[in-house]
Amino acid sequence: MINETALLESQTLRGSVLDRTDVLDRVRALSLLPDGMHVTTAMVASYFDVGLEAIKSLVKDHRTELEASGYRLLTGEELRSFKNLSGIQSRTRSLALFPRRAVLNIAMLLRDSDVARQVRVHLLDMEYLARTQPVENPAPADTASLDARIDQRITHILGRTVVPLFNALIETSGEHRRELTALRTGVQRIEKRLQQHHTRLQRLEAPREGRPLAGVMAAMDAMNGREFEEHVAELLRRDGCTDVVVQGGGRDRGIDITALTADGRRIVVQCKRFAPHLSITSPEIQKFLGAAKVLHDSEVALFVATCPFTRDALNIAAESGITAVHRGLVEQWSAGAALTVLD
Repeated sequence: MINETALLESQTLRGSVLDRTDVLDRVRALSLLPDGMHVTTAMVASYFDVGLEAIKSLVKDHRTELEASGYRLLTGEELRSFKNLSGIQSRTRSLALFPRRAVLNIAMLLRDSDVARQVRVHLLDMEYLARTQPVENPAPADTASLDARIDQRITHILGRTVVPLFNALIETSGEHRRELTALRTGVQRIEKRLQQHHTRLQRLEAPREGRPLAGVMAAMDAMNGREFEEHVAELLRRDGCTDVVVQGGGRDRGIDITALTADGRRIVVQCKRFAPHLSITSPEIQKFLGAAKVLHDSEVALFVATCPFTRDALNIAAESGITAVHRGLVEQWSAGAALTVLD
């Protein structure tokens, strides 16, 4: 099994897992530039909760490796073209761009960051499962699962062949740049819709009678943060709640979802789609408490997470009237059980 030290020290091992960029969103959401594919140095530093100099130092020490992962420094005409295409308004004379592969590469190099460590741990867990999971004969597929596999296959083809082809054409063609960019945007929109459709199919299968709870949680572990919020919103609607609104974004004032119970009580919800080896700590509960009780004057406050809560976090939640919906309870709720606090 690959260990964390070997991953930090071996470029060959890092290169072997660079395609698993989905682990980034499983730890925390990675915001992208308007082109939907890149982030800047400042955005990388923000994601890993480190200073700009830490990222710049890594780029200086590992530039060749990062360039192989897609890192680029734009200047001159190339920079002007990128600004025009992406709509970025800036007077900078150079712009460093990191695709998701390069961000994952940074996570495997950055030692002094808790977020980078969480990414590495999650990455190693996935690698271990991939290497040790037994091969089983597939059961007869129903229409929904067949559609899901078709969606996955089309998404794979679009992401690995069509979109990179458009990128290459855009870089080498000046005359038809705008037309190619518009076509690429359309393809990416189709790819995103297929991914959303696949996620919906997973959710539809979750409540089926006799479906193991592990299967329910596996579907949620495959969601990103926004998809998990939408999933929790659907559970609230299923259980009779009304006026369910997913807040989202950076202006949610500490709340992800608002709603009303069937008997008219105000609900606020905080959703955390964390890796199962992490935990919700007491500071996170205290922060949510202020938003729920002071800013939103809620009568029902739910903190829903795909991971456990620490003992201190559970104590604070119990004392302050917050319902802590931990990983096991999320599984049961998603499989059809009702939350008592909503009755």
